Amino acid sequence: MELMPGYKQSEVGVIPEDWELTPFVALGSVIDGDRGANYPGSRDFSSDGHCLFLNAANVTKAGFRFRECAFISREKDERLSKGKLKRDDIVLTTRGTVGNFAHYDATVSFENIRINSGMVILRNDSAALDTSFLYVFAQSNLMERQIERLTFGSAQPQLTVKGINELSIVVPSITEQRAIAQALRDVDALLATLDQVIDKKRDLKQATTQQLLTGETRLPGFIDEWQLKRLGDVVDTDPENLGADTATDFWFNYISLEDVDRGQLRSHSEQVFIDAPSRARRKLMPNDVLVSTVRPNLQSHLLFKGDAGHWVCSTGFCVIRCREGVTCPAFVFSHFFAADVNRQIDTLLTGSNYPAINSGDVRNLEIMFPSYVEQCAIATVLSEMDAELSALEARRDKTHNIKQAMMQELLTGKTRLV
Repeated sequence: MELMPGYKQSEVGVIPEDWELTPFVALGSVIDGDRGANYPGSRDFSSDGHCLFLNAANVTKAGFRFRECAFISREKDERLSKGKLKRDDIVLTTRGTVGNFAHYDATVSFENIRINSGMVILRNDSAALDTSFLYVFAQSNLMERQIERLTFGSAQPQLTVKGINELSIVVPSITEQRAIAQALRDVDALLATLDQVIDKKRDLKQATTQQLLTGETRLPGFIDEWQLKRLGDVVDTDPENLGADTATDFWFNYISLEDVDRGQLRSHSEQVFIDAPSRARRKLMPNDVLVSTVRPNLQSHLLFKGDAGHWVCSTGFCVIRCREGVTCPAFVFSHFFAADVNRQIDTLLTGSNYPAINSGDVRNLEIMFPSYVEQCAIATVLSEMDAELSALEARRDKTHNIKQAMMQELLTGKTRLV
């Protein structure tokens, strides 16, 4: 392929002629973590807690994860000889989950941090390299491909210091590095803002759900008393199933337990009865509520919206079919994510070696029911909140994809900022 004027071929792909591809070892230092297996430390920062001691699980693709990390005393800290972070260091995981990076920049509030073995510190020693740019490059697929090539071992993948010394960095001018890093930081700031808004909306939805489903807060115009009812008295469960006389060539869309994630249908498969899994038996209609009876604490429940064709789900679900004018599907479905129903389910699971319930347990759950009209009104409010959350999450995902495209353009010089 003919190169565009002003560009050249490199080991990481086509880059501008005025950019250099430089081994990191020529620009900075690689420092091993401390072998701190004998110093597990405590989980709380107290008068004894002197130094935060991280293991590889504390470094993710999103940066540092400070939950469930250990603090070690000053005495233990002084016994260790390396692995202490300085501001602007970058941490790279090198064993197990290889290739996660975190930047110890000014946003990290902890002052005293060490890293365990299974990680290394990348320390920039060159005035020709901006550390924020290095961190951006470290998160790109240009670095990811290099790390994949240099990682070995299947059971316990590893990246050695020798391999790290072979990693190369594209180096534009320092001015262009800073411009690239700033542009991507701006997108990160937008992503962080969206994440904060989504978290607040989720908290608001959870609080509103609790208040509306218990009658603590009433919608305008409703004053009738609520009644405590056994679920099986107001809905039908597992109403239709494929029998042994089902035609062997009957085609259907199949929903397994693994296809559902907290109210979201992530996937499904097409099956023909003769070859279908033995659990593919429960027939579905639009607005059926699928309640996961296997590990119900994971809340893999679904309000089935319906689609063209025949649909069947696993017998690992209890299928609830609401009665017209008596129970509202979305209202019933919401209860399986609310505190009261989950407390009842937890009681059923207590002492069990296998975390599961059955359809009889689902029928025996007790729920406070308002009138059918009020059920539908409550469901509408919660549905609108869900739609708002989904729109924000879609915007966040779109922004993330834009960032990935920007990284590809900026880090290969296809788009120049200077």
